[in-house]
Amino acid sequence: MRVLVACERSGVIRDAFSRRGHEAASCDLFPSATPGWHFQGDIFSVLLRVPEWDLIISHPDCRYLSSSGLHHNYGNPERQAKTDAALDFALRLWAHPVKRKAMENPVGRLTRVMRERGCLVQTIQPNQFGHDASKATCLVLEGLPELVPTKHIAPRMVDGKPRWANQTDSGQNRLGPSPERAALRAETYRGIADAMAEQWGTA
Repeated sequence: MRVLVACERSGVIRDAFSRRGHEAASCDLFPSATPGWHFQGDIFSVLLRVPEWDLIISHPDCRYLSSSGLHHNYGNPERQAKTDAALDFALRLWAHPVKRKAMENPVGRLTRVMRERGCLVQTIQPNQFGHDASKATCLVLEGLPELVPTKHIAPRMVDGKPRWANQTDSGQNRLGPSPERAALRAETYRGIADAMAEQWGTA
């Protein structure tokens, strides 16, 4: 299959498909963090130059779409405009005519809009795919089956509440503020990437 992973610089998903013999490329405004077929630049320019793909997996920027930050939009028209622009970008990308596509984003504005449009939206956790971590992630799917969990990792219990290794006892994320925090938080867990390549590579 020819697979394009849009808005990815880590190469995690691209490389998972490449290891299984697929012709996989990534695309981002930044260079690839690992060697591999990568388009650096605007995704829509890439799709104009190379429109033919069997599968597109995209990761539109969630900074202004995630439900955890939408409360900042109230009384802030500048931030609301950024949310509207981020949603428009994601919907334009979703409109590309490919039969198999997946779009990843946290619970928030984009996933709500896609559900309202009747799209299939699956919520997964890294602890369903072999990682001691909690991070609810939504996958909007078309022409693809829902991912089947591959290996469940049980949490530790703190005052009767489940906590995974990436969380403090209070439930906060352990990753502290830094210039790299957004990129590190956005990177797909390898167990999830491997499941995508294994299960969708023959879809």
